[in-house]
Amino acid sequence: MSGPPDYDHPDVVLCPGGPMLIRGAKTVQDADGRVHASVRPVVALCRCTRSARLPFCDGTHKLLPVDDRP
Repeated sequence: MSGPPDYDHPDVVLCPGGPMLIRGAKTVQDADGRVHASVRPVVALCRCTRSARLPFCDGTHKLLPVDDRP
C-alpha cells in the first residue's frame, strides 16, 4: 500500500465536548444556506452554537460548563 485511500468525500471527526473537524472540504454550508469557502486542509465547525465566528469554531466551548458542551 502506498498510503491512505483517496476518497471523494471529506473525513469527519466529532471531538467530544468540542468542534466537528472536517478534512478535505472545499466549501461548508451553514444552517442559513450560505456557502463558505474553505482554504484550510482541516476546518473546525462549531457544535455548541456559541461561536462568534459561526459556522466555524472559535474555542468558546472551552469556556462552557461541561454539561453545556456538545
